[in-house]
Parts: sequence; structure tokens; C-alpha cells
Amino acid sequence: MKKVSNVDVIYEFSRGNKPVVAIEPGERVVFDTQDALGGQIQSEEDTMGGIDFSKVNPATGPVYVKTASPGDALVIQVEEISLGQKGIMLAVPGLGILGDKVRVSTTKIVPVVEGKVMFSSNIVLAVSPMIGVIGVAPASGAASCGTPGDHGGNMDTRDIRQGVKLFLPVFVEGGLLAIGDVHAAMADGETCGTGVEITASVKVVVDVIKRLPLKRPIVETGESFIFIGSAENLEKAVRIAVEDASRALSKSLKIPFEEAYMLLSLVGSVKVSQMVDPARTARVEISKDILKELMI
Repeated sequence: MKKVSNVDVIYEFSRGNKPVVAIEPGERVVFDTQDALGGQIQSEEDTMGGIDFSKVNPATGPVYVKTASPGDALVIQVEEISLGQKGIMLAVPGLGILGDKVRVSTTKIVPVVEGKVMFSSNIVLAVSPMIGVIGVAPASGAASCGTPGDHGGNMDTRDIRQGVKLFLPVFVEGGLLAIGDVHAAMADGETCGTGVEITASVKVVVDVIKRLPLKRPIVETGESFIFIGSAENLEKAVRIAVEDASRALSKSLKIPFEEAYMLLSLVGSVKVSQMVDPARTARVEISKDILKELMI
């Protein structure tokens, strides 16, 4: 089993990033991750005003997956997410949906103890670990680790958690997979701009499906398939996810697109992943009772 240290991080997804390790298809690898602020916030006296924004949203990696070539897909089985002991949350003027209402930059240190998020002395929540940033290098250019896209990136989709499979398109040789921005807990939308940002150790198995021409990330859980779309606004992100889901229904069930589109209006749940990043992310979930296998 390979391990990637949280010293080896990138701040943008790009084919120009040098891989820190190469793995065989089907190999297990552990990514040790920094928190989304790169460890720059250590106490409630620390605020966003004192941090280096070029060091935000680090992703550990990248990892080169042997045999993965453009037109293939990576399949990442998330086996385990082990959390650190201390999370961070922020309310910052200008950040999040109500950033215009925030007058004072506020930092909250959130202990994580025995599977519980200790938001306050009388508000205790169960942990729900999820991966905020996971992606591959885009076909051209560079994509900030703070922004989502067809390559993955900062999707902040809470379905990307322990026990699921994430399918990612491969745009460059080896894929160049990187992971970061783990949350101990986060609700859909990430409305204030942060979840419980925390260090973590993420154990995954990475495989390659040859000649599976994915356009965008797809999540498979035990119960459903989830189609993820990211764009400059939420309406466009929803449109992307709805179109991908409709086409998958059409191909898998061998029905015309128009019929699949109508069916999706009955069985496809549209959800907001996040609406606070430079690009927004939405998703459409379809039960395996309807979509029994994924055909692209």
C-alpha cells in the first residue's frame, strides 16, 4: 500500500504537476490531507485576514495511475476516512451566501471526539466525513483546487464519503489524482463557506476502466447513482447534471431521450452540493431500483 504525505500538495490541478507516486490499477493508496486552510488557522484568535490565500485548499498528490489514458475513467473506491481531532469553521465578511451580513470575522475551533462534532457544549453532532476536493488534471490549462469542474476538484459534494465509488474522467496520461479539503461534517450548500474543515487520512483503492468516455464525475453508492455538474451559476450546474442523468437513463433503459427526460422528472432528485465556490455544484441522484447499471 502506497502513502502520500500531506507535505506533497498542489494548489491547482494541471498536467504540469509532477506526480509524487505511481500506482498500479487496483492498488490501495492513503492520502494524508491538510485542512482547507493549510494549517494556517490554529486558534480562535486567528482569522482569514492573516492567512496566505495562495496556500488555501491544498490537495495531496498528485498520484499517477499506470495505464490510465485520455478516454478512460478512474474508479476511486473510498474505503476509509480517518479524521483529525480538531476542526475549523469560519464566518467571514463576503464569504458564503450571507457574507454581506457578516460584520465580524469569526473563527470557531470545533473538537472532534469519539465520532462526535462538538460544535458547542450543548450542540453535539455525529461526524459525517466527506471529501471536498478530489480530482484529476484537466485536458489543458490549470484549475485551482478551490474551483470545481468536469475534472472534479472542489465539488464539496457530501456523497463523496466512505463506502462509495467515484468515477472521474481521465484527460491526461496517468490521470494525476489528488485529494484534499476533508470535512468532519457539512450540510448541502455549505452556506457559510466552510464545513468542519479538518486534517484527515483517506484510504482509497484506485482502478482504471478502459475506454469509458465520461464527461464528468459520477458517484455510485449502494443505493444510487449520482451525476455531478459544476458551472458558473447554479442553474447551469443543475442543467449539466440533469442532462447527464437523462442521457444515462436513455442509454441504460434503451428509451428515447424525451422519455428518459420525463422519467427523470419522476425519479431524479436534484440537490445542491455547494453554492459558495467560484463555480457552483449540483447533483442528480437516481435510485438503483430504476437505474440498475451505469451506461455512458
